[in-house]
Parts: sequence; C-alpha cells; structure tokens
Amino acid sequence: MNTKDGKVTEGGLNVTLTIRLLMHGKVKHLLLPQQLPSGARINISEGSCPERIVTITGPTDAIFKAFSMIALKFEEDINASMTNSTVTSKPPVTLRLVVPASQCGSLIGKGGSKIKEIRESTGAQVQVAGDMLPNSTERAVTISGTPDAIIQCVKQICVVMLESPPKGATIPYRPKPASAPIIFAGGQAFTIQGQYAIPHPDLTKLHQLAMQHPPFTPLGQTTPGFPGLDATSPTSSHELTIPNDLIGCIIGRQGSKINEIRQMSGAQIKIANATEGSAERQVTITGSPANISLAQYLINAR
Repeated sequence: MNTKDGKVTEGGLNVTLTIRLLMHGKVKHLLLPQQLPSGARINISEGSCPERIVTITGPTDAIFKAFSMIALKFEEDINASMTNSTVTSKPPVTLRLVVPASQCGSLIGKGGSKIKEIRESTGAQVQVAGDMLPNSTERAVTISGTPDAIIQCVKQICVVMLESPPKGATIPYRPKPASAPIIFAGGQAFTIQGQYAIPHPDLTKLHQLAMQHPPFTPLGQTTPGFPGLDATSPTSSHELTIPNDLIGCIIGRQGSKINEIRQMSGAQIKIANATEGSAERQVTITGSPANISLAQYLINAR
C-alpha cells in the first residue's frame, strides 16, 4: 500500500489518472458536480451527437468512487426500465471505455492472458474492439456485469494503463453528429427528426440552385448522395486548383467538411498531396455532371 499525506489510498495507487467513457443519449443526469467524490472532475463533450465522451480525471481512489456511482446509477436506470417491462432476465450494467490503441496490447496480454485474468478475477465481461474508433487512435473497451464487478474491473484496467503508458501521440476519438435524413417536397428541403419534418432553409436554397442547372433532372430520379440527381448520367472527372491557404477551409477539422461535400453532392473528391514549391493543390471531382456541378458549388461556397 502506498501512502499519501499520511493516508492509505484505495488500491495502493495515489496518482492522478484520466479515464474516458463513451456513452449514448443524455448523460447529464449521471453525476451532478455536488455528487462527485472529492478530487474527481467530470467533463461531458458537447454537440449534437447521439454519443458523448465523458472524461473523469482525478486521483485513482476518486475515479473508482466516481465509477462506482456511475455503475449504480446505470443499475437504477435498468431497474426502473424493468418495472413495467415483460423482460424477466435483468440485463447487466454496460460501460464503454475509450483507450489508446497502444495500451490495448497490454490490456489483452500475451495470447489473451491478461484479459482472461481480469474476467476471471472480477466476474465482469471485457471486450476490446478489434478496430480503432473513426478518425482516432483509440479503441472501445466494453465492460459489463454487476456494479461491483465493473468497479473491480476498472481498478485492474487502471493498473494496466498506469504500468503501460501510451506510446506515441494519441488522436482522441470525437463523436460525429448523426446525419438526419433529408426529403424534398414542394421545392422545400426538410430534415427528419423523430416523427417531424423540420424545414431546412440552407438546403432549400442549395436545392433550388441545383435545379436551375441544365444537368439536373426533375425530382423522382434519385441517387443516395443527393435526392433529385440523375444517377444514370455518365461518369466524368473535373479538375480544379485551390490555393494552399484555402485548402484547410475545404477539408475541415479531421476531414469533416470535405466528407460533408462528398455526401451532399454524391461525387468522389480527391485532394492531391502538396507538392514542394507549389502554392496550389490539385482537386479531382468524379461523378455525373450533376454531382460535379453540385460539388463545385459547395467547394466555392466554402
């Protein structure tokens, strides 16, 4: 056991640690600041995403207490949902940690020995995702079981993470907003949210502009990329050059803007690597004439 300020710390660990959790839906009710154990700090990512990253930082004993509170809160939610349910078997509490991929090897152990040891000693189920989360170098580690099994499991995972720090730079996972379905009716664009169609003025303007161009066909002939475009048009390519100092506006953070343009236009867009001594980048747009026109418009709008 280690001591800190004359006190024995829980689990023999007295260092500050940061643990990241991936959760769905509204998680504000999980821990109110006044409920947090002393020394623990919690941060919930913002945005219009169905997923949230919950970051808990503090001394290890405070982190264990915070996890205990979260696991118990999840169990309360499960019990409440079963009150008027016909389900007879109680589902386990399930949490998803977000762990740098460089630490997952230590967590799994040689031939799976470490993860097997954690499962057997805690009674929790532990699964390490094979693939990294999108646009990151982190993997999801899913833990399920009783609140007590989960807290024992988190303690053991913390020990592994402290003994095997991440190697190299970690690109953290950032949840992306869910793209709402879009429909066009009466010359208006609407996004579908739940049971309601919400008018979308920006997309309406874009759609009206698109329909003024000769390559665009009447509504009814659709492509998955953008309703109202003719999928049968022959594929062609168009190249344009963009100054290096503007390319960041078009690509967006971690490629978010260029992916949005690809999805809305239905076109394939490739940006050439920067060439030494050149102040411009070559951009190749491939698709039907309608896809290309819309992609060009969206790029210029950026």
